[in-house]
Formats: sequence, C-alpha cells, structure tokens
Amino acid sequence: MKQENKVKSFLLKFDLERLLTFGYVSKLPQRNLLMGYFSYIVFGLIFLMMPFSQRVPISIVDNLFNVTSAISTTGLATVNLCTDYTYFGQFIMLLLIQLGGIGYMTLSSYILYRMTHHFMRIKNGVMRTSFTLPAEFNMQELVRDVVKFTFFIELVGAILLWILFADKGTVLPLWNGIFISISSFCTAGFSLFNNSLTIFDTNIGVNIVVSILSIIGAMGFIFIRDVMNKIRNIHYSITFTTKVICSISLVLTIVGTLQIFFFEPSIAHYNIGNRLMIGFFHTVAAWSTSGFNTVNLGAFNIGSLSTLSALMFIGSSPSGTGGGVKSTTLSAVLAFVFCKLGDKRDIRIGKHRIPTYRVDSALTDIIFYGLILFIGTYILTYTENFSFTQILVETTSALGTVGLTTGITANLSDAGKIILTILMYIGRVGVLTFGNAMLIRMSNKEKNTVNADIAI
Repeated sequence: MKQENKVKSFLLKFDLERLLTFGYVSKLPQRNLLMGYFSYIVFGLIFLMMPFSQRVPISIVDNLFNVTSAISTTGLATVNLCTDYTYFGQFIMLLLIQLGGIGYMTLSSYILYRMTHHFMRIKNGVMRTSFTLPAEFNMQELVRDVVKFTFFIELVGAILLWILFADKGTVLPLWNGIFISISSFCTAGFSLFNNSLTIFDTNIGVNIVVSILSIIGAMGFIFIRDVMNKIRNIHYSITFTTKVICSISLVLTIVGTLQIFFFEPSIAHYNIGNRLMIGFFHTVAAWSTSGFNTVNLGAFNIGSLSTLSALMFIGSSPSGTGGGVKSTTLSAVLAFVFCKLGDKRDIRIGKHRIPTYRVDSALTDIIFYGLILFIGTYILTYTENFSFTQILVETTSALGTVGLTTGITANLSDAGKIILTILMYIGRVGVLTFGNAMLIRMSNKEKNTVNADIAI
C-alpha cells in the first residue's frame, strides 16, 4: 500500500505537460494551451526530420507545415504522405492527428486519473478552455468519456473501412482503414491515397462511413454526451446547446448539398444519386472541417467554392474535433443581430435568453477570426501567383483547420507555406483563446476606465 502511494505521489509530481512545454506554466489556461500545442509541433518536427521518417529529402519548411497541419487536424499537405514518408513517418503523423483531435492534455490526463484518481486543477482549467465547455461540466467524467468513445468509434470505423478497402482491392487495406478512420473522426482529412479519396467518388460505403465519422467528431462531445444520456434514459432532456448544434448543422448540410447538386457543372456527368452523394460529402467535409474530397475541387466554379468557403468559415461545434468559428458562435451572433434589429433588449433564441458574456465572446471570436482571415488572405495575394478564389479557399481551409484545397498547396512558395502554417496554428488554438484572452485584459482595464456615451 505504501509503495502504491509512493507511485501515485511520484506521478502527481511528474507533470508530463510541464516537461513538454520546457517548464513553462502560466496562470492563464489560454497561454498554457498555446504553449502546449507549440511544444507538440516542435517534438513532431524533430521526429519527422529524422532520416528514418523520410523516403525522400523533405525541407524543414515542408515538414513544419505538415506537422502543424497534423496537430491542428487540418489535412493540407505539401508532400505525398504515402510515397515521401516511411511507415514510421506516417505513424508520427497519425499520432499527431490523434493528439490534436482528442485535445491537448486529454490522453495524459486520462492515464494519470486512472492511475492516481486525481485530476490536477491546472489540467482542469486548460482542458476546459480547450473544449470550450460551460462551467457545469465535470471534466473528470468528460475526459473519461472522450477517450473511451474516441477509441471505440475509431475502432469501428477502422474495421468497416478495412473491409471496404479490401473489397476495392486497395493496397494495405488495414493500415489505410486505421489511418482514414482516425483522420475522419479527428476531422483531419489526411489520406494515404493519391488525391485524397477521389478513387472512391461513387463508392457509397466509403462515402457513408467517412461522412458519419466526420459528423460525429465535428458535432462534439457535448452532443455525444447528450445522445448517450438519452439512450440510457428516455426521459433525459436534450440540452439547448445540442439542439442548436443539430439545427445549424442540418441547415448547413441541406443548403450546401443542394447548391453543389444543382449549380456545380463539373459533376454534371454523374447520375443523380452520385451527384447528390458528392454534394452531401463535400458539404459535410467543409462544415465538419474533415477536409476530404472525392472529386477535383480545382474544377469547381466560383459559386461552389464560395459556398464551401462559407461552410468552412462557420465550421463545426464546440467540444468537437473540428475548427471554424463554431455553430453556436454563429447562432449567438445571428440572435444578436436579429434582436438588435428588432429593438429588443435581451438576446434570445426562441424562449432561451443568451447570457451577455456569451454574446460578447461570440462577437469577439468572429471579429478576430474574420480579421485574421483577411490579413492572411491579403498577404498571400502578394506572395502567390494564384487567383483570389484559390487563395481564399486555401486560407479559409487553413484557419478553419479543414484541409480542402483547389490543388495549389504543394506549389506555394516557402513564404506562403509559412503564412498558412501560422494560420493553421491559430486555427487550432486561436479561436479558442484569442477572444477570451482579450476579454480578460479588457476586464482588468475597466477598473481604471470612466464610462462615456458615444454615438455609433
């Protein structure tokens, strides 16, 4: 018993995250999250730069780009993962995708909690920031459910894809099944096949499995917890957050699918069923930010690319594996606009009043997000020789951690790759931290500020 207590005491003192972040610890969870993902990128880059990770020489800029894309679960790549990286290199990329998708500290916190039955306060704050959770959520229970559910869903997806890939006659169907399953649930969009999933453009099984995995990952663990509670107890009431997530996701799916189905000429040669499936798959790939494609997006017209860009901008849901400004942020901003236009004091969605701090946070996030997207796009118009539409798709995809591209990623200049690398990093941590960090600084300054009326 004493020996067991000594082991627990050692594990509690030995903080893996503190080791990974080179001893840096801040009182602000946002800064710890920022440093945490940066350390993941550094260690991932070190491993990918090893000679046994590469089949051909790959520059440090390309490796940095691909590592950041993996840890941010984006899916943009400047090289061919299958031919340019060894199996070890591919495994490192997959590990980074898993760590990025499951969330910073989640796996290590789960292991530590299982071994010691303690949950450190600093981990609680950082992870609550990472998942953007309300205060009433129990982090211990969430971490346990996230890890168990993630591995279960990824296992089921891997088995199904293994069967489908083997039936198709693809090489290494098991390895590809595992890789695509994890990449789908983590909404990463990485594939070991050439040109994403274009060889499965009319394969119903692969389209359905990848779409379902992406949707589950993107809907978030708040949604998953509610569904599981409803299954266990028929009288359980679904939370308002889950209802908003489902409503926004359904509307986005219908609008995007119909737009591509009716107005995208490059898929006109497919039959009606396949056109509908292509429209649905790419709509889900955009708003879930999974980033897979089954047809060449470079052939899409401006209208379809604009639709996909808008879906990528909105993105997935809070506590999910995807990026974007989030569906709940969009709902709060729309509610704010309609209520103010209607000269209403309170911000409401139906009968539900949205707290002021939630509206403030949503407005801050969407403003910062739009500003960063504008700056990134503006800079790339000077560094790259592509059309504005292609650049906008690329920057929106990077910041939204999506992975959809018109095919220009590998042909970007080093300067362009660095800009997108920064956008992917901000997309993984910025939309979760920048708004809150600014509000904290503002609240500290309010004590020394005199109120003043101003006409706007």
